Amino acid sequence: MSPAAAGRGRVAGASCLGMLAVGANGTAIMAALPTMRRDLGLGPAELEWAVNAYLLASAACIILGGKAADRLGARLVAVAGLVLFALASGLIAAANGPLALLAGRTLQGLGAALAVPGTLAALSAAAAPERRSAAIGAWAGALMLGFSLGPLIGGALTHAFSWRALFCANALALLAAAAILASAGALRPAPPGRLWRGFDGLGFLALATGMVALIFALRGLGRASAAPFAFAAPLAVAGASLALFRRIERHRADPLVDLRLLAVPDFRRAVGTGVVAMFCILPLLLYFNLDAQAPHGLGLSPIGAGLALLPLSAGLFGLSLLGPRLAERFGPRRVVGAAMLGIAAACAGLAAASAAHALAGLGLGLFVIGAGLALPYATAPRLALAALPAAQGGQGSGLVNACTFLGGSLGITLGGLAYGAGGFPAVTALIGAAALVGAGLARHLPAWSRAPVSPAALAGTGRNP
Repeated sequence: MSPAAAGRGRVAGASCLGMLAVGANGTAIMAALPTMRRDLGLGPAELEWAVNAYLLASAACIILGGKAADRLGARLVAVAGLVLFALASGLIAAANGPLALLAGRTLQGLGAALAVPGTLAALSAAAAPERRSAAIGAWAGALMLGFSLGPLIGGALTHAFSWRALFCANALALLAAAAILASAGALRPAPPGRLWRGFDGLGFLALATGMVALIFALRGLGRASAAPFAFAAPLAVAGASLALFRRIERHRADPLVDLRLLAVPDFRRAVGTGVVAMFCILPLLLYFNLDAQAPHGLGLSPIGAGLALLPLSAGLFGLSLLGPRLAERFGPRRVVGAAMLGIAAACAGLAAASAAHALAGLGLGLFVIGAGLALPYATAPRLALAALPAAQGGQGSGLVNACTFLGGSLGITLGGLAYGAGGFPAVTALIGAAALVGAGLARHLPAWSRAPVSPAALAGTGRNP
C-alpha cells in the first residue's frame, strides 16, 4: 500500500471512530443520568442542563466549526475538536458536583461543533473521487450506529463499572481517533488570524444569548403564575437578542447565518421536520430512562433500561439506512407523513404499556417510534439541501445542524415540564403532539425526491448522499 493510500485509510478510520464515539456519547449519557443524578446531587434543572449545555453549545458553534475547517484546515480542526471532546469527557469523569459536569458538557458541545464538520471535510478531501460517496456513507453510518447503540453502551458500562467508566472509555476512543488522524500527515495550520478575519462576533454572541435565554424562559413557563419574572425576563432577553441577531445578519456581507435560506419554503419545511424528529427522540431517551430506573417505575438497572431501548435502537438504525430508498420509491411526503402519524399512534400505546409495566408492549412501541423517527432524520436534511443552490450547501448544512440541536434542547426542556406535571405518560403525550405537527409539515414536503445532493453539500449533516 502506498503512503498516500495509507494516509487516506487512516483519515477514514479515524473519522469513523471519532463519529462513533461522538454519536454514542449523545445518547449513552441518557442511561447514566439517573445514577449521575444520585451521585452528584443533581436537581431537576441541573439534570436538564446536563443535556442542554451540550446541545446549545453545539447549536451555537457548529456553523463556526464549519468556517474554521474551511479557513484553518479540516484535519487540524477535526483533531482539535476530538481532543477537546476527550478532555471534556475526562473532566466529566472526574466531576464531583454539578458545576464540573455542566462545564464538561459545554466543552463537549464545542468539541462536537469542531469535530463533526472537521472530520467530514477531512474525509471528503482525502478520499479518492470515486470513493468519496462510500467514505461519507461510512462516516454517516458510524455516527448513526453510535447514536443508536449509545443507550445500551451507557447502561452496560454504568451497570458493570460506573458512569465514570463511560466517559473514560469515550475519552480514550476520541484520543485514539485524534492520534490516528494526526498521524495521517503533517498538520499545516493556516495563520490563526484567518479564522477571525471577518468573523461575525456580535452576531454569534446575540445568537448564543438568544438560545440560552429561550431555554431559561421555557423552564420558567411551568411556574409563570407564581414567579412571572422568572419567565418574562429571559423571554424578553431572548426576544431582544434574536431580534438583534436578525438585524445584524441582514446587514452583513458575510453573515454567520444567511437568514435568506429560511425564506425558501421547501428548505424551511424540511428543516422543521428534522427539528421535530430531534425534539421527539431526546426527551424520549432521557425521561424513559428516568422512569424505567425509578423504584416507582419499571425498577430496571441501567443495563436493563439500555436493553429495553434496543427495539428503538434497531428501528432507528435499520430504517435510517432504508430511509432514502423508501423516499425515492414512495416519495418524501408519504414516507415522512406516515412515519410521523405512526409515532403519534405508538406514543399512546407506549404510555399504556409503561403504566401497565408491559415489556412486550414497550418494545413494540419503542420499535415503531424508532423506525418512525429514522425516516425524517434520514430524509429531511437531504430535502433541505436539495432546495438550495449548490453554492449555498455549506451554509445550509450548518443551519440544518444548528436548528436540529436547538430542537433537541427544546424537547428536553418542554419534556422536563411534562415529566414534572404528569410523569412519563405526559412526556409521551408531548412527543405524540410534536409528531402530529411533523405530520402537518410533511404534507408540504415534495411529493417525490429530487436530484441527489452532492457530497460536499452534505458536509456537516451526518447524512449519506
